[in-house]
Amino acid sequence: MVHAFIKKGSFQDSVSLMLISRKLSESPNVSEISVMMGTPANKSLLEATGFWHSSFDEATPNDICVAIKTESEDSAIVDEIVIALEGSLKEIAQGQQQKGKKLQRARSWRMAKSKLPDANIALISIAGEFAAELANQALDDGCNVMMFSDNVTPEDERNLKIKASKLGLIVMGPDCGTAYLAGAPLAFSNVAPQGNIGIIGASGTGIQELISQITLAGQGITHAIGLGGRDLTAEIGGISAMTAIDLLATDSNSDVIAFVSKPPAKEIRANVIEKLRAQGKPVVALFLGTTPEVRQDGNLYFTETLDETARIAAMLGRVQAAAKIQPQGRGKKIAGLYAGGTLAAECAMLLATKLGLQTDAAHYQGMMLNEGGHKIIDLGDDFYTQGKPHPMIDPSTRNQQIASLAQKTEIGVLLLDVVIGYGAQIDSAQTLAKEIISLKEKRPTNAPIAVIATVTGTEQDPQVRSAQITYLEEAGIAVMNSLPEAVTLACAVISPSIPAFPQQEHQILQSVSVINAGVRSFADDLQANEIPVVHYQWAPIAGGNQKLANILKKLK
Repeated sequence: MVHAFIKKGSFQDSVSLMLISRKLSESPNVSEISVMMGTPANKSLLEATGFWHSSFDEATPNDICVAIKTESEDSAIVDEIVIALEGSLKEIAQGQQQKGKKLQRARSWRMAKSKLPDANIALISIAGEFAAELANQALDDGCNVMMFSDNVTPEDERNLKIKASKLGLIVMGPDCGTAYLAGAPLAFSNVAPQGNIGIIGASGTGIQELISQITLAGQGITHAIGLGGRDLTAEIGGISAMTAIDLLATDSNSDVIAFVSKPPAKEIRANVIEKLRAQGKPVVALFLGTTPEVRQDGNLYFTETLDETARIAAMLGRVQAAAKIQPQGRGKKIAGLYAGGTLAAECAMLLATKLGLQTDAAHYQGMMLNEGGHKIIDLGDDFYTQGKPHPMIDPSTRNQQIASLAQKTEIGVLLLDVVIGYGAQIDSAQTLAKEIISLKEKRPTNAPIAVIATVTGTEQDPQVRSAQITYLEEAGIAVMNSLPEAVTLACAVISPSIPAFPQQEHQILQSVSVINAGVRSFADDLQANEIPVVHYQWAPIAGGNQKLANILKKLK
């Protein structure tokens, strides 16, 4: 049976009450306990889950409803739970006092704004039926909005997002669980190293998994912008997605964009893709539940899984970081001089795919690609090794080819491999580095050349992989982790992308100040990360009585 009681006028956030429910459910002689505020949505939930009691008819949104499922008919259990509830509420209050010695608090939105006049984000996690009104107030005061709250109507969501767009603001959510802006962890967020990858997601855990996998791949992020699960539906129209793309397009620190969403409406997906294409930066896009017809289309990379999305984003992040410090060679040609035949073949294939060329089927004199002025040569071909050692042993043939590039100013990028291990030249990187330094010195000052290399081998090899990389990098050679990275960087050097938008960064990508309404722990997390925050101790006006609340508004 269900025993119940109401604790009048004691508003608490939903997370605290969930924790209390779990703790009280461990009490002896109790099957399960539900503790909720008496909002209309919560009352419906209590009824749907079998916790309803007739006394809850009298509860207001400011009252705590406690439902106790037990096999016992003894009402004494209620007295025990009343005492236990009071103890739990006292523990929460004491814990907040200890954690929040410096946390500013306010009892009204106006007071919160006066305490933090530079606030530019309202983080809202109050009951859904009240969230839209507070979001409207925040937008009116020039604040962007992140709505952790759910149970907000689609109509309210669309209206809020249209309003925000007209004001040059963004509404993330409702039901947005994750965001990370200018170092501020909002709601459920992760600590990530600073990098050059910006994330947009209509998927909270999708964003978190991308952050996790990008970090594991040795890269970092700039910002993560949540949209809410309904943003890409036909009903909402992707309004916040479009704003988020504009934000990252104008962010000079975000060189790569990773976009993830649950299955979107077909027409909204098309609009988002067009917007992502137009902004010019490399984009890795994952539309869950769809199989890409093409894997790459210009600056867009399409993926099927979060793991694949993170790996490609991390690769592009490394490439874009390297491209910034390479001499730019717009319209120049790419040459590749390889000691490894298979490496030359793969490099030719990758380059041909990216530039729309054809590989050389005849392989005459080791030529793997010879089209449009671009050449990839396998110097291990029989033509070069007749009466001579393989270039992995004797680099003289390649050194001659490198030296010949001194006056070939049409070549803007040189691709190379360094293959180490037993049998290979013991000082391969040092020898190559000297040749590259000499080449750069002989090139005309108005025709610099970008040199990109990969190293095939391990740390346990006699030459030691990391030592070889150091020699190369000290000579100004960009060392990439793989051939796809090297070829992508080469293409970026000869055809650098130019963002279609001016670099005028939005305020929330530079610094964040937050008014937090709802879950107290969100404010504590921001405080711990030294983000300016005021905790608005929100409670329904007039105890949730809408008629009385409207009268009070008119009196103001």
